Amino acid sequence: MSDNKSYFPALNDVMTAEHTLAEILNPTPLMHNRNLSERYGAEVMLKREDLQMVRSYKIRGAYNKIRSLTPEQTASGIVCASAGNHAQGVALSCNRLGIAGKIFMPVTTPKQKINQVKMFGGEFVEVVLTGDTFDEANAAAVETCEREGKTFIPPFNDPRIIEGQGTVGLEILQQSRTAVDYIFVPIGGGGLASGIGSVYKQMSPQTKIIGVEPAGAAGMKLSFERGEVTELDRVDKFVDGAAVQRVGDLTFDICRQVLDDIVVVPEGKVCTTILSLYNFDAIVAEPAGALSISALDLYRDKIAGKNVVCVVSGSNNDIVRMEDIKERSLLYEGLKHYFVVRFPQRAGALQNFVSNVLGPHDDITHFEYKKKTNREKGPVLIGIELQSPADFEGLTARMKSHGIDYEYLNDNPNLFEFLIG
Repeated sequence: MSDNKSYFPALNDVMTAEHTLAEILNPTPLMHNRNLSERYGAEVMLKREDLQMVRSYKIRGAYNKIRSLTPEQTASGIVCASAGNHAQGVALSCNRLGIAGKIFMPVTTPKQKINQVKMFGGEFVEVVLTGDTFDEANAAAVETCEREGKTFIPPFNDPRIIEGQGTVGLEILQQSRTAVDYIFVPIGGGGLASGIGSVYKQMSPQTKIIGVEPAGAAGMKLSFERGEVTELDRVDKFVDGAAVQRVGDLTFDICRQVLDDIVVVPEGKVCTTILSLYNFDAIVAEPAGALSISALDLYRDKIAGKNVVCVVSGSNNDIVRMEDIKERSLLYEGLKHYFVVRFPQRAGALQNFVSNVLGPHDDITHFEYKKKTNREKGPVLIGIELQSPADFEGLTARMKSHGIDYEYLNDNPNLFEFLIG
């Protein structure tokens, strides 16, 4: 293997990783999806990494990296920092290989994820909760490595991690009955895209590799545009499996060589995809796992009649998030609208609004009186769900014709965040 500055994953190293991973996992299925194929007029197949034991592809890189350590390194123990899938991959690897591991997680990590890490790690893993953010937990993990002489297991910016993730590409090659025209891959730190892309550029260079990032954490695209790794000033953590502030140096260099395009998808669109996968295909995808499928609309014309693979990278989705996911989807699709309505303080004002302003299929889903500002009018926060986005124009027209004093919140992000959160 060459030095890191000029590193590019060699096929032999990815094949070695595949042999190593056979100790712990079986290939995940490449499944034809009828609903998506009919919708886009293409042959759409899903690479189901959500069916891994730890419900994400992260076990591949973690196990391959840990398995490559020297006896001295394993005896000293390992450390990682993660609030999600990487932690679970490291924990299971420690358990299977009998290696002591410390996993640092922010104190804000959901209890469900903490319990999953403890379950996979068993007696071999100690979970350390520290700091309010990933960066603080990561700093504590690095400090522990230096103080105790342990080995740090990075989430993506490492050759062995990248080669482990590259085995996803080898499996797609082996499982595909026909040549693949497009592969859509989610990007967080870039390990998965680097691994799959490097395999395909060596084995099937005509296949186009499309990276997909969430709009609130499009670090790789920004780095591409600036020609160097660029840290994001702010990250929307909703798509938590891809919410990375700074992509890797190695992964950036590799992705520049192997990606044909990077597309950015709004978080609301991701939510719509999650709900669609659940309702029509009984697939429970986490936000990052739905990224690749969410990008298909942006490539609708190009993929028509083509063979397409979308990598469903994971399914660690907490059930308590579903209400938030539904809300974000409705807002994105133009089906949910919020207003502050100042009703006259007289009998019948609300009844007039319900009877004469709301359409036959409009539903009030949120109604909250705010503090009165004067005796004549009382402000109310109202959320209205529509049957079709086209109904919005009629709703606002009726509000104006009936003299309703209102303020629309959806296109006022600061006020929306303050009142609705």
